[in-house]
Amino acid sequence: MAGEVAGDRTPELLAIVHDIAGMCVGAVGTGSSAAAAAPTPPLPAAIAGDGTFRKDCTDLVRRISLLTHLFEEIKELNKVADSASSSSSESGGGGAAASDGDGGGGAASWSFDVVVALQSAKRLLSVARNFRSNCSSDGAAKTIIFQFQSVTWKLEKLLSNLPYDHLEISEEVREQVDLVRTQLRRATDKYGFMISQMPSYKLSEPLAQEISQVPGRTTSGLHKQHSCPENLSELDKIRTNDGGEVCSRHQGVSRLERARSIPTMSEISLTNVTDTESEENSESKSPPEVKKSEGVLIPEDFLCPISLELMRDPVIVSTGQTYERSYIQRWIDCGNTTCPKTQQKLQHLTLTPNYVLRSLISQWCIEHNIEQPTGLTNGKIKKSDGSFRDVTGDIAAIEVLVRKLSSRSVEDRRAAVTEIRSLSKRSTDNRILIAEAGAIPLLVNLLTSEDVLTQDNAVTSILNLSIYENNKGLIMLAGAIPSIVQVLRAGTMEARENAAATLFSLSLADENKIIIGASGAIPALVELLQNGSPRGKKDAATALFNLCIYQGNKGRAIRAGIITALLKMLTDSSKSMVDEALTIMSVLASHQEAKVAIVKASTIPVLIDLLRTGLPRNKENAAAILLALCKRDTENLASLSRLGAVIPLTELSRSGTERAKRKATSLLEHLRKLQQV
Repeated sequence: MAGEVAGDRTPELLAIVHDIAGMCVGAVGTGSSAAAAAPTPPLPAAIAGDGTFRKDCTDLVRRISLLTHLFEEIKELNKVADSASSSSSESGGGGAAASDGDGGGGAASWSFDVVVALQSAKRLLSVARNFRSNCSSDGAAKTIIFQFQSVTWKLEKLLSNLPYDHLEISEEVREQVDLVRTQLRRATDKYGFMISQMPSYKLSEPLAQEISQVPGRTTSGLHKQHSCPENLSELDKIRTNDGGEVCSRHQGVSRLERARSIPTMSEISLTNVTDTESEENSESKSPPEVKKSEGVLIPEDFLCPISLELMRDPVIVSTGQTYERSYIQRWIDCGNTTCPKTQQKLQHLTLTPNYVLRSLISQWCIEHNIEQPTGLTNGKIKKSDGSFRDVTGDIAAIEVLVRKLSSRSVEDRRAAVTEIRSLSKRSTDNRILIAEAGAIPLLVNLLTSEDVLTQDNAVTSILNLSIYENNKGLIMLAGAIPSIVQVLRAGTMEARENAAATLFSLSLADENKIIIGASGAIPALVELLQNGSPRGKKDAATALFNLCIYQGNKGRAIRAGIITALLKMLTDSSKSMVDEALTIMSVLASHQEAKVAIVKASTIPVLIDLLRTGLPRNKENAAAILLALCKRDTENLASLSRLGAVIPLTELSRSGTERAKRKATSLLEHLRKLQQV
């Protein structure tokens, strides 16, 4: 038993993960807490670095943080095994205990290797976040990129060798680990390609092959590079240039930035041939692809109709068309009152941010390893036309506001967060600058403010900031989810609406679906879906739909009573949320626990009625849900037949949407087979 306790490395693993998460959060913001006596000044450049590797650090920390559930579950399993071993020894079962202990050798070896890999990651993050491009050589930047590749490769390989059979890991945690593995594998490929695009440099002093090799592992599959330090701490000793001169930021990072913007070869489209059959069989078609950039086809819907460029701040005009804000604003400023694309007269000149499209564009850029459409460099913001706008004045004003967020004065904090809410709503540039100034951790602290107006404006500011894709990770690292959930439960109705919308925005990243689902957010969202304002119900429905895409959250939603809420929406006389209810139910219907709950709630007659009277999309989703309920379930099929579903299904199979026709035809086939039995 003593040997088993000594071999349990999970407390050490959890401690390292905690240290890693904490150290990156410290690098993200420049302030402390709202309760602090005075605002903490920005970290000096020599300590905080210039942000060259900020996104790399944030991504790595986020992926490592997701392993917390795995290590906690292993720790609990070890406690159970240790307790069972003690009981067995006391009752004379020493032989069985010894056998079980031997079987854990593989797991012990695995945990030791993970400790070494995480320690390497921790050292790398320390070096990368302190990196300063204006006093480091191009070779130093390349070395750090190689270390990111090495660390991500090691972690992915170790997770792939996880002894699932021995550890009895739950299905939900397995899904999390698989997600992390996929992300690490993509990151490894990305770094390999970045290195291959960068010229080789001779550093001023010889360095060893690779950092902290995991015992028994090789670097097979990694992009080889001859000048990598044996220990990450040695990166600090790399000289700037042979002559001791400091290289300029432009010279030192321009190649790195170009390499970052190039997609990995595995993600470049190799052919323009369209697979017609696969398109017809697809449940949801992607936007048509018309423009090629850096080897990747840009979806047509992502291009501004005026500039034909990838949009960075898409907005909707009164006709429903979407444009890049700067171009449509210029069009309006020139005195035009018509929609450029449709030539219809604009009923009003309000520009409404297209948050969903903005998130889709950002996700697409990340998936294809393409540089984000905008960014901050040396006090300048990159515009959609490739030029830069000087924002040093904006930065100074925003930094003043951010410092006031931690003021002792309630009035000062309230005024500052109100102004930040307004600024964060206006443009993507402001969202970048506010986050860069370190506002996010301070705004998270204000979510628990006793001042109602401050809390309302804080959650709305976080919602606005989350629209910019890179800010999502910073919000998650600041530990915002528990406080957002608390606002969702007990805030004003407006605050609850915006809290739900924030959870939807953050849940667009797959790993965040897991974290949000485990936070207790789903019962609070279901409660808002049942009893909220019309807008609150819409926001809750959108968030729940997105969260329930992850299999582990479906059971949570069922246990929170979502089926009752959805049935109420389907039978409500106003019919205002039938679309949302059917869409969520169609996602849940594949889950066995959901099937039981849907049938038990007498939902089948309601769905059959929608086949007769619903709108085309409603009929389509109703048929899809019925098919999921009736597959391999003769009792539900028989109920379908008794309730007269054959006639509306036959009609739908002839005149419905393409997807509705497929679902209806499949259901009719199942019914025919049932009659033949």
